[in-house]
Amino acid sequence: MGRLEAMRAFVEIVDQGSLTAAADALDRSLPTMVRTLALLEKDLGACLLARTTRRMSLTEEGRAYLERCRGILSDVDEAEQALAAVHAEPRGEIRVTAPVLFGQLHVAPPVTKFLERHHAVRVELVLLDRVVNIVEEGFDVAVRIGRPPDSSLIATVVGEERRVVCASPALLDRVGPPDEPGALADLPCVAFRGLSPSATWHFTDGGRDRRVVVRSPFGCNHAVTSVEACVAGLGFGRFLSYQVERFVQSGELAVVLEDFEGPRLPVNLMYPEARLMSSRVRVFLDAMKKSLRSRRPLGR
Repeated sequence: MGRLEAMRAFVEIVDQGSLTAAADALDRSLPTMVRTLALLEKDLGACLLARTTRRMSLTEEGRAYLERCRGILSDVDEAEQALAAVHAEPRGEIRVTAPVLFGQLHVAPPVTKFLERHHAVRVELVLLDRVVNIVEEGFDVAVRIGRPPDSSLIATVVGEERRVVCASPALLDRVGPPDEPGALADLPCVAFRGLSPSATWHFTDGGRDRRVVVRSPFGCNHAVTSVEACVAGLGFGRFLSYQVERFVQSGELAVVLEDFEGPRLPVNLMYPEARLMSSRVRVFLDAMKKSLRSRRPLGR
């Protein structure tokens, strides 16, 4: 019998109060239990239990060893359970939230692939262009773009996004590309309220914050509608790179003022403390991290 099994036998003897009861609980013979205890004491060079014809009691060494045994066996059981959870098929519901367009483009596809592999899981994907309270609204995972406020949630960075200024080729042919941010003050701009609620656009110029007040013949709080207005040539637009990537790649929009964009915004997976996480959420997070980290923001 190995040392761990001998520890279990010793703990069971103490908990049951006798060798006979411990033998019954572990489905072993009484002589086996007697021999196990004797060999354990011999190996340790200490008497763990003081035995008389009527009762037995822990020695001082036995009490100290019992406490250590309980801790070691608890750690072993926890490790075995964690390993079993990794290999077990996840099941149950996972509630996820993400920004609308980012969720459509970059969250929904890996969710679909995840569900193709894990048939016992159900994912509720809620796309919202507002910051939700994950705990109060019952979400397991949130995808957020930007620097998260101080929170009890864990934030894992899985990517980054640029803040880009774009215009249609037709508009650039008509008014010319701006060579510095201040030129936008005299040019038509599409105001996407989701990124810049006010008429002031922020840039970085020589390491300093540069603010430009733009005039907007068209404003909207909806990303897709704002991008379409920019594609139509209504004005220069300022967006997150994922919102215009398809149009830039197709040539329908061109990026300008790249040297003044400022720092990129992190893409975060946010979730409650890992120790409170179910195995299905843990497996889901691993899949999402791999997928989102494989993305690249619109290149420069």
